[in-house]
Amino acid sequence: MNLLIGLILGLIAGLIAAVAMYFSAQRGETSKTEAAKAEANIILTEARTKGEILVKEAEVKAKDLLVQARTEADSEIRERRRELTALEGKLESREEVFEKRVESFERREADFNRREQSLRAREKTLSDKEGEHQALIDEARRKLEAVAGLTREEAKRSIIDEVVGQARNEAARHIRLVEEEAREEADRRAKRILTVAIERMAGEFVAERTVSVVALPSDEMKGRIIGREGRNIRAIEAATGVDIIIDDTPEAVVISCHNPIRREIARVGLERLISDGRIHPGRIEEVVRKAEQEVEESMREAGQRALLEVGVHGVHPELVKLLGMLKYRYSYAQNVLMHSIEAAFLCGAMAAELGLNEKQARRAALLHDIGKALTHEVEGSHALIGAELARKYGESAKIVNAIAAHHEEVKAETILAPLVDAADALSGARPGARREVLESYVKRLEDLETIAKSFKGVEKCFAVQAGREMRIIVEPTQVTDDDTVLLARDVARKIETDMAYPGQIKVTVIREVRSTELAR
Repeated sequence: MNLLIGLILGLIAGLIAAVAMYFSAQRGETSKTEAAKAEANIILTEARTKGEILVKEAEVKAKDLLVQARTEADSEIRERRRELTALEGKLESREEVFEKRVESFERREADFNRREQSLRAREKTLSDKEGEHQALIDEARRKLEAVAGLTREEAKRSIIDEVVGQARNEAARHIRLVEEEAREEADRRAKRILTVAIERMAGEFVAERTVSVVALPSDEMKGRIIGREGRNIRAIEAATGVDIIIDDTPEAVVISCHNPIRREIARVGLERLISDGRIHPGRIEEVVRKAEQEVEESMREAGQRALLEVGVHGVHPELVKLLGMLKYRYSYAQNVLMHSIEAAFLCGAMAAELGLNEKQARRAALLHDIGKALTHEVEGSHALIGAELARKYGESAKIVNAIAAHHEEVKAETILAPLVDAADALSGARPGARREVLESYVKRLEDLETIAKSFKGVEKCFAVQAGREMRIIVEPTQVTDDDTVLLARDVARKIETDMAYPGQIKVTVIREVRSTELAR
């Protein structure tokens, strides 16, 4: 309001100043001065009147504003008071709830303390009673041990042994039932396939050879072979890579070499030199070159004959040559080429029985030992070497996998691989297929019998069928019928762990009870 009054007074002062300036400008004019004064007085009077009116209006408006502000302030104060009152009510109600909860917690705490004291008292009582019961149990155990004549540990061991024996008998019974069912099913399916395949083939076998013997027309030829100061024999050995052994054997010279191809080249060359009679270093080199060509041609012919015999076509010429090289390769005195042909017929027969591709099976089995042709020159497994050769000369992925997996060195990817493996095992493990050194053969039989005798309850054991079967006779009082199943399984597992052998060994456990009485 003071501001409004100040504004009005300023306005009036301005008007007065304007009038004064106006009248001062008209001082020179007398007639006009008086009129101006009169007019100025009128204006001044009107201005004062208007100023008073404005002041009064401003005072009224100021009073109205003041009243309105007070009214708004009173209403806001009343609203705040209502809110405060409501908050106080809520706080009071919460305080009452909190006090009730505190009282409830105090009651619960007191109840918990009472229960804790009661539990402690009960715990002490139970501990005392437990001590009394333990004393009674110990007394009863002492009396039982005295009556039974066994200590606690001895009784525990007796019960454990009885339970273990019962469990073993039950397990053996179940194992025998499962094995009988599996054996019956396997016999029905395997006998038909394997018997038909085996009956179709009767393989040949030859003795293992590490040397070749060349017959001489007379002992005088030994001197000519040796030559002056040994130059002829050195030339032969240098050209062929073999050792020529000339000893007291009448009318014979021995050629020794681990590589059968070199040994054959040396044999052919030496026989030609002997028949020709001209033995000198120049002639030796010429004859050896011709012998190499002849042996190479012989190997190709042998490979082609094997392919025709088995009925396989489209084989790379290099594979044909390598296949013919197997003619001079022996494994456990078994000719590898004849073994491959035999395995091819067996594999083809099994594939035919199973409804598979017979020609493909014969092809894979015929080539499965192709790597043995290079094992004298290349290090590594013959299965992997053969697979690499087959892959190099365009054989299919199935054939390559069957060659590589026939000794389980890589994972079999098709059914062809286990068929080749089975045919290889049948050809190599059948009676008469391979011959071993007498000492190792006897040692293996002794090891088999030693393993069998190491088990409890074995009375006698015999290695029969050239070490392909173990027959074990047990004490009937120590081994039950159910235990024979577990004993056969344990002996077979120990043989697998402790010995290395081709094929498989059958373990037969025999238990019988004989009653004898004399009639007098």
